Amino acid sequence: MKLKIPFFLLLGLSLSTFAQENLSYQKPSKSIADLADYERAPSVSMDTKKEYMLLTYRNTYKSLDDLNQDELRLGGLRINPVTNISSTVTYINNLKLRKIKEKEEVQVAGLPTNPRISNISWSPNDKKILFSHTTATGVELWFIDVVSAKATKLTAATVNANLGNPFSWMNDNETILVKMLPKNRAALLDAKKDLPTGPIISNADGAKSQNRTYPDMLKNKNDEINFENIITSELYKINLNGTATLFKNADMYAGESFSPDGNYIMLTTIQKPFSYIVPLNRFPSKSVVYDKAGNEVKVVNEVPLTEIIPKGFMAVRKGKRNMSWRADKPATLVYAEALDAGDPANKVEFRDEVFLWNAPFDAAATSLVKTPQRYSRMIWGNDNVAIVSDEWYDTRNTKTYLINPSNPSQAPKVISDRNSQDVYSDPGNFETRKNQYNRYVLAIENDNAYLIGDGFTKNGQFPFISEFNLKTLQSNRLYTSTYTDKKEDLLEIEDFKKGTVLVQIQSKNEYPNYYLRNIKQKNKLTPITAFKNPFESIKNVSKEVIKYKRKDGVELSGTLYLPVGYDKVKKEKMPLLIWAYPAEYKDKNSAGQSTQNPNEFTFPSYGSFVYWVTKGYVVLDDAAFPIIGEGTTEPNDNFMTQLVDNAEAAINAVDALGYINRKKVAVGGHSYGAFMTANLLTHSNLFACGIARSGAYNRTLTPFGFQTEQRNYWETPEVYNTMSPFMNADKMKTPMLLVHGEADNNPGTFTLQTERYFQALKGLGAPARMVILPKEAHSYVAKENILHLLWEQDQFLEKYLKN
Repeated sequence: MKLKIPFFLLLGLSLSTFAQENLSYQKPSKSIADLADYERAPSVSMDTKKEYMLLTYRNTYKSLDDLNQDELRLGGLRINPVTNISSTVTYINNLKLRKIKEKEEVQVAGLPTNPRISNISWSPNDKKILFSHTTATGVELWFIDVVSAKATKLTAATVNANLGNPFSWMNDNETILVKMLPKNRAALLDAKKDLPTGPIISNADGAKSQNRTYPDMLKNKNDEINFENIITSELYKINLNGTATLFKNADMYAGESFSPDGNYIMLTTIQKPFSYIVPLNRFPSKSVVYDKAGNEVKVVNEVPLTEIIPKGFMAVRKGKRNMSWRADKPATLVYAEALDAGDPANKVEFRDEVFLWNAPFDAAATSLVKTPQRYSRMIWGNDNVAIVSDEWYDTRNTKTYLINPSNPSQAPKVISDRNSQDVYSDPGNFETRKNQYNRYVLAIENDNAYLIGDGFTKNGQFPFISEFNLKTLQSNRLYTSTYTDKKEDLLEIEDFKKGTVLVQIQSKNEYPNYYLRNIKQKNKLTPITAFKNPFESIKNVSKEVIKYKRKDGVELSGTLYLPVGYDKVKKEKMPLLIWAYPAEYKDKNSAGQSTQNPNEFTFPSYGSFVYWVTKGYVVLDDAAFPIIGEGTTEPNDNFMTQLVDNAEAAINAVDALGYINRKKVAVGGHSYGAFMTANLLTHSNLFACGIARSGAYNRTLTPFGFQTEQRNYWETPEVYNTMSPFMNADKMKTPMLLVHGEADNNPGTFTLQTERYFQALKGLGAPARMVILPKEAHSYVAKENILHLLWEQDQFLEKYLKN
C-alpha cells in the first residue's frame, strides 16, 4: 500500500509561519470564577486503630511563579536543581492533628515559616510523623511529636529528594535512613555555556526496539553527567535527637527496603550505561542486601539495560523481577521470573514462576507457585495461606488463587476467574491488617478472610462486605449498602469482632465525610468529620445518571446535569455540552456496564464542563464512549464508526428527554478525549463546535502503539492514518478550540502535536483557535492558567454554540 503523506508533515513548518495573538490573562464570568476559586477542604490521613488523625491543607492551585522555577528534565525526571526535589510536587502548607474520638483540631506548633511540606510518613508505632520541607535552597527533614503536636527540624536543607521519598523509618521508631546530598558534590554542567566536544551518535544494531514515545530523555553526555549528579546520594542514619551517622557512601540509590524484622536492608542502585530512548526505570540496576550494620550480605539481583523488550502489554524482561520482602516472615525475599522468556507470543503452559529466598541467601531460592498467566500480585496471610493473582491483557482475564506457602506441591485453588472489565462480577478486594512486623497481611478470623467490593450492578452501586471461608471457598455477605440517595464507600474494617467499619458518605450536594459504621449494631453510624460543601451555588442542580443504547444495542450511560431551576415541564431547549473519554473493551457486555453514581458529590474541576450549568447549558459528563473489538478483531479496527455511533446515541438520548436544541451541541475532552473530539468534528456533522485539550492528533508520531493499541504503524498503517485527525485535516470544517500545556510530560502528547495540527487546520482554512498554556504539563495546575482556560472555553462556547 502506497501512503500519501501531506506535504506540510514533511516540511515541518515553523509555528512562526502563522500570525499569533498575544493576550494577557483573563478571568471567566463570575459564576464560573467563584466555583473555580474555591477553598479546598483538608485531606485526612487516618487509621482508626490510631489515636490521632492528621489533617493536611494546601492551596487549591499552584501559581504561575511555582511553575517558573528552574527545572531539569532528565531520564524521565523533572526536578528543581536548586532545591533537589521534583518540580511537579504539590506542597502542603499546614498541618493539624485531632484525636479521632474528639472534635477539637490542634494546630501543629513549630512549623517552618511559609511551609512547603511533602513526603509525610508516620512512625511504625504512630507516635511520630516525618515530613520534608522545601526551602528556597533545598530540602529539610522535620518530625512531629504527635502527643505534643510540636514540629522539630532534624537536618539542614541538604536532603536529596530527586527520586521521590528520601527517607525510611527503621524499626526502633527513633532512627531514619535518609538520602543526603554528597558533601563533595560537583556543580551541575550548563551546556549553554560550553562548546560541543563532538556529535551525538546513536546506533541501531539490527535488534528490534519498539518503544513508546517517552518525554524528557537524556540527550547527550552533559545530560548523563547531570543525571548522575542529581540522583547520587549518601545514606545517613539520623536519630530523632539529631545525631547523624554515615551508613553508605555515595551511590545512585533508587530504592531502600527494610526486611520485616528490621535486620536487613535491600538497597537498589542505578547502574551504567544509561539510555537515551527509555526512562530511568529501565536503566540497569543492582540490588544488594546488607545487614543493619551496613555489611554486605548478598547481591540478590542485577538487571541489565532493557531498551528492548518483546512486543505486547504482557511482555516483561528476563530475570528476577517484582522483588520484595515477604510480609509475614522475618526476612524472606519473593520474586517472579518469566518462563516464556518474557514474550507473550511464546506458547507455554505456565508464564511465570514465583520464588522464595530466605536470608542470609546462602541457599538456593525455592519455587513457590507457577502461574498460567502473568503474575500480578501476592497477598500474604500466614504459613498456610496466601492469595496470588495473575492476568492476561489480550483476553482481559484475571484469576485469583488460594495457595499454601508451606506446601508448594499443593495445587493452587482457583477462587476467582473473571473478565477484569466485567465490573458487575467483581468479588471485591481482600481486606488486610498490620501484623507484628507492621506490614499489611491478609486479615483472617476463624478461617475467614474478608472482601470489600465496590458493588456496581445494573441497578446502581451498592458496596458490600463479604466473609470468605478459606476452607470451603464459600462467601457470605455481611453487609450491603442500601443507599439510593447517597454514595457510601467502605474503606476498611477497623474491628472484625465488633463489626466496626470506616466509611465515607457523600451525596451530590453533601461533601464527602468520614464515619464509623457498626454492621453488628443495626448499622449504627458515628460521624468523624464534618466538612462543608464549598460549592453551595450549584448544590441544587439537577443531576442524574441516564442510560441509553447505541444503535448496535450496546448499553451506554452518562451523568446529566441541568441548570438550577430548570423547568422539566416546560423543557426549554438549551445547548448541550458532552465531555467524554473513549475506553477500549473486548466484549459488549463489559462495555455496557456503568460505574457512574448520581449521588457522587458534584465537584467541578477545570477538567469538566460542569461549570457551565451556571450559564444555561445542559451538561452530559463522563459520557460512555466504548470502543469494542471482540474475538480477533481489535477495537481500533472499527474506531471511527463506533466513535460516531456513541456520540449520536448520547445526543439522541438527551434530545429524547426534550431538554436540548440538537443543533447546538458541543463536545470536549482531554488527552485521548481531545483526540476523540478532533475525530468527531472531522468525521460527523453532529456538533456545532468542540474543545480539545492536550491531545495527540498525528498517530504516525506514536508509531509503536498508543492507548491499548499494540500493533505498530507499519503493521496497520491504515488504522494509524484513518484515526489521525492530522491526516484528515482537510475534512475538518467545524470550529475547534485547541489547548495544550507548553511543557507536556505525557508519552505521546507532546505539545508539538497541537502546534502541527493547528498549522494544518489554519493552512487549510478551518476555524480553529490554539491556546498554549505557559509552563503547564499534561495536567494544568497554575491558577492563572486555569482561570484563563475557563475564560477561553466560555468565550468560545458563547461565540460558537450559545449565540
